[in-house]
Amino acid sequence: MRVIITGGSGLIGRALARNLSQEGAGAGHDVVVLTRDPDRVGTLPAGVRAARWDGRTSEGWVSLLDTDSAIVHLAGESVAAGRWTAEKKRRICDSRLVSGAAVMAAIRAAPVRPRVLIQSSAVGYYGDHGDEVLPEETPPGDGFLAVVCQEWEASTAEAESLGVRRAVARTGVVLAREGGALPVMSLPFKMMIGGPLGDGRQWFPWIHVDDEVGALRFLLEREDARGAFNLTAPRPVTNRELTRTLARALRRPGFLPVPGFALRLALGEFAESILESQRVIPSRLLAAGYVFRQPELAPALHDLLRRPPGARLSDDKKSPGP
Repeated sequence: MRVIITGGSGLIGRALARNLSQEGAGAGHDVVVLTRDPDRVGTLPAGVRAARWDGRTSEGWVSLLDTDSAIVHLAGESVAAGRWTAEKKRRICDSRLVSGAAVMAAIRAAPVRPRVLIQSSAVGYYGDHGDEVLPEETPPGDGFLAVVCQEWEASTAEAESLGVRRAVARTGVVLAREGGALPVMSLPFKMMIGGPLGDGRQWFPWIHVDDEVGALRFLLEREDARGAFNLTAPRPVTNRELTRTLARALRRPGFLPVPGFALRLALGEFAESILESQRVIPSRLLAAGYVFRQPELAPALHDLLRRPPGARLSDDKKSPGP
């Protein structure tokens, strides 16, 4: 297949592109990363190419949908970078809805419609649920992120009526050495000031980057995978357990809590998303047969904190087939 990845220059997109193309010449998928400036996208994994896309229209890449193809739609403004000002919230929302509309315009105009569309979303869809276990059939929650996720998912729902198989990936916090949450979470511990956030009882829906990539590939290649799937480890932990486990992995103390009011003072409205409790489980992914490489937090952190930067998955860690 030709796999077209929007948002392919980000943490998840790069890891997925590397995995999809790494089987060797003639064996991997043909992977194309869409980016605003192909000349400045940086070094892409071997066998991956970049194509220009402004993020707002279908111009320039519709012709890529002229063969057996798939789209993985990951594009969207980061929710974790900076305070949630009115302008930041507008960019978070618009980047998802406008790019979703552009993806649909490309599908409608395509010479050959793609076989599958993987629509990115997040566990923020569910909102704050305390200790309640959250499978995929849980109704959407309230609040800014929950509404954004609902609209984000709806932006490409038309694909199904056009005969395109669509799977929605509601991703948790992706843990990776190369970027994302883990380096930010680790810094206070390395400075000897790490500890639980708020009361520490809120549930933390995490996933190892290898499983994020493996699950996305599983959804791409599994012909009966449709609808919403939670992309989180099957064993979520509380923030307090996360703190203890990360402190042990880093061999640092982790006993200095950060009060909720201090988080709200420092981060504004974004702090609420950190203090929300989401005990998300990947019910449909497990039922479909996906086997997690890293279901437990302690071994996952051990793997990530000792893995050389940029290390590739070994042959025995490739995504299981359908």
